Parts: sequence; structure tokens; C-alpha cells
Amino acid sequence: MENVAETVAVTREITIDASPETVWAYLVEPEKLTRWMGLSAQVGSAPGEIYRCVVNPTHTAIGEIVELDPPNRFVFTWGWEEVPGREVTVAPGSSTVEITLEPRGDTTLLRLHHFDLPASLGDGHGRGWDHYLARLLVTAPGGDPGRDEWLQN
Repeated sequence: MENVAETVAVTREITIDASPETVWAYLVEPEKLTRWMGLSAQVGSAPGEIYRCVVNPTHTAIGEIVELDPPNRFVFTWGWEEVPGREVTVAPGSSTVEITLEPRGDTTLLRLHHFDLPASLGDGHGRGWDHYLARLLVTAPGGDPGRDEWLQN
């Protein structure tokens, strides 16, 4: 694992055509979460419980829930689960994702802040969040984002 003396953050804001309660469900309910990101997921219901998302066949994010304030704020730690033969670039639980939801009329402003990422990996995680948040924009209002091309081997 690389020396993580220098860290960066990824910050994104999107406006979703759905209520905060609807968007919240797509963040914490595994069957809804996997409609826009990943193959399978486990999301605990209290601080200290597991957050685990099999993002694709080779990458599983794992951490723990830090804060749940439905439907306003969701905070969890994030890192990549160890896989034999592959270097772990972000240790499990070593970075933090903070998501806030703010009602804006009939829509929701979602703010995502993923911090404590190794500096060399900020751009890659930014591309990842751009990809998945674009899918959430379609899914949360009831649309079908189609098959995730990142799941192809």
C-alpha cells in the first residue's frame, strides 16, 4: 500500500428529481442501492455496523456506518476489501464518504464528500462517483439506467 501522507477529497453535487426520502432509500436499502451501483450490498442500520458493496467483480468497498440521520445525512467509512494477488490501494475503512440530502421543492440536492483518499487516487474515485451518481440520477426518479457497462469483464 502506498504512503498516504497526502490525501485529497472528491466532492460532487447533483439535483435529483425525487424526494429526500426516496433518494435515501437508494442509499441504504441494498436492493435499491444495487440498481445504480454494484452487484450486491450490505448496509447496516446503526453506527458501527457494516457498509459493504461489491462494486464490480474485482472491487468490493467495505467500511462501517458512522452516522445515519434519515433522510438527511449518511456517513460511512470506505476502502477496498483485500483480494489475493492485488495490492489494496485504499485500506478498508481508511477514507470516509459523507452524503447529505437537502429538499429543493420537488427535487433533492445530494452533496457527496469523499475524503481522506490517497492523493494519487482522487481522480479515479472522482470518475467512479461521476459514473455512479449519473446512474442514481436516472434510478431514483423511477427510471432504468440500463446495464452498468463497468460490470463487464
